[in-house]
Formats: sequence, C-alpha cells, structure tokens
Amino acid sequence: MLAPALTDRHGEVHVTEKEHRSTTLVELYVGAGEIGRVVGKQGRTAAALRTLASATAEKAGKTVTLEIRDTPYKG
Repeated sequence: MLAPALTDRHGEVHVTEKEHRSTTLVELYVGAGEIGRVVGKQGRTAAALRTLASATAEKAGKTVTLEIRDTPYKG
C-alpha cells in the first residue's frame, strides 16, 4: 500500500472498499491532520493516487472511485 508512506502516522491509515452499483468505492482514511500530506500541493498527490487506482481497476475491467477521508477509521 502506498498511502502509509505519505503520512507520519502509518498505523492510522486504513482502506475500505464498498461495491455500489457497478463502481467500487475505495475510502482511504488517514489520521487527523494528515490529509494534507496525502492530498499534496494543489491536489497533485491525490490525483496521482486516483489515476493509479483507476488504471489498476481498468485492467481488471472495473471502475473505481477513491475518496480520501480525514476522519480516523473506527471499525
């Protein structure tokens, strides 16, 4: 997983996947205050993560949406 390398608190990074119609929703949870590191300057890092997720899903014949959440994962 690439996202923990972008944060200072690696243990607070969690990913969930949910199927919604024909799209997989991937939710990337990072610790409070860490979202800026994952989004990057002008959203470039987030855009790159979304591109990687989309390209990987496309190879498998699927569609994916990546959402980045600032709220710590509780579950």
